[in-house]
Amino acid sequence: MSEAPAAPQSESADPATGPGRLDLLLVPPRARTGWRVLPARVVAMCVVELQKLRHDRTELYTRAVQPALWLLVFGETFTRIKAIPTGGTPYIDYLAPGIIAQSAMFIAIFYGIMIIWERDAGILTKLLVTPTPRSALIAGKAFASGVKALIQAVVVIVIAALLGVAMTWNPLRLLGVGVAVVLGSAFFSCLSMTIAGIVLTRDRLMGIGQAITMPLFFASNALYPVAIMPGWLQTVSRINPLSYQVDALRGLLLGTHAHLALDYTVLVVAAVLGIVAASSLLGRLAR
Repeated sequence: MSEAPAAPQSESADPATGPGRLDLLLVPPRARTGWRVLPARVVAMCVVELQKLRHDRTELYTRAVQPALWLLVFGETFTRIKAIPTGGTPYIDYLAPGIIAQSAMFIAIFYGIMIIWERDAGILTKLLVTPTPRSALIAGKAFASGVKALIQAVVVIVIAALLGVAMTWNPLRLLGVGVAVVLGSAFFSCLSMTIAGIVLTRDRLMGIGQAITMPLFFASNALYPVAIMPGWLQTVSRINPLSYQVDALRGLLLGTHAHLALDYTVLVVAAVLGIVAASSLLGRLAR
């Protein structure tokens, strides 16, 4: 005699699919409140930007070529001819921190193109309707460019070490180098996004970016001391944040005389002002 089929159970016996578990899945995560909101959103935007790097690392490889050429060709040549007074420091040693700052700036200065692409793809509009503050959107992108520049700085430091540049390997000083690289890149990426908010198109931004990149580089202490510049160029160098970034990097890596407190103050103030300026123009860019 066959057994009668078992009556269906009214409630699931599995605790993983029971009503209590279902309620847990329907309850949204508790939103952060207070002072934790802005840092959490900045970190989230930074992680989103860095996720793009996982899918395409070509940019990192190609951008490592130019700093290597600067050190190999320009650095080696001017070290031999001793044409630039560097206070007894070999020229290639003097040049290496400037090339780190240059490579970081070159990564950040065209960051505005990405935000224009996001505007054209409709991504920026979707981000702006979220509760995320605009300053967090900009700060996340700015610090993501800083992390990219940090990876580039590691490549340049390795190349410089292979060329015999006498740099410090003190962990605290290297940490200071990382902070200076991130702050400098944050400022230049915000400068690029501010220009993007003014010119609104990729073509205009490319033209302006190319027009200001090399003048910013040459009007700094990256290649030669400020003391040998003409007076008007010394004035430009003193208001150029790149000069303060190079001064900090040179002092930390080579142990030369530097004004670290002033350097970091200028870099922090420049980065904050850059975030404020780019955030204020973000709405104009999304129209």
